[in-house]
Amino acid sequence: MAKYSTGSGGDSAGGSCELCGADGGDTQTASVAGATLELCSDCVQTHGENSQATSSDAPDEQERKRRAAQNTAKIQDSQSTDTSHWEEGADYDGDQLPYLVSDYGTRVTEARQDRGLQTGELADELELPEDDVLAVEQGRATQANVKGSTIAAIEAFLDIELADTS
Repeated sequence: MAKYSTGSGGDSAGGSCELCGADGGDTQTASVAGATLELCSDCVQTHGENSQATSSDAPDEQERKRRAAQNTAKIQDSQSTDTSHWEEGADYDGDQLPYLVSDYGTRVTEARQDRGLQTGELADELELPEDDVLAVEQGRATQANVKGSTIAAIEAFLDIELADTS
C-alpha cells in the first residue's frame, strides 16, 4: 500500500516513495496532479514528468479555450443582430414557416401533376424560386428556409392544405 506524506519533510536520501511506498533508494521531489511529493525514480518517470507538463500546460490550455469560446460567442452575437444583409422592407419574423402536415411534399407533387405542371412551371406561375418549390415537394421546407408566404401561395394556387392546423 502507498505511503503518504506526514509533512515531516527532511532528507530525501534513503526515504520511501510517497506514491508507491517503495523503501530505500533516493527519492526526488516531483509534482503529481498539483501535489508536491517525494517519489522514487520509477514514479517520477511514470507520473511526475507527465503530471508536471500537464499541470503547467493546463492553465494555458484552459485560457485558450476560454478565449476561443468568448470569440465564438461574439461572432454569433454579431451575426444574430446584424440586419444589414436583409432586404429592405422584408418581414422575416412575420413570414415564418407554419407547422406542416407530415405528407406535405407528396400533396404538392400530386396536386402539381394533376394540373399538368412541371416544378419550374409552378414556380414561374407563382413567381417563386424553383428551388423553394422543389424543397417543398421533397419535404425539406424547413432545411431550405422556405418562408410561410411560399407555402401560402402554393396552398392557394393548388387548392390544397399544407399547414397543420391541429
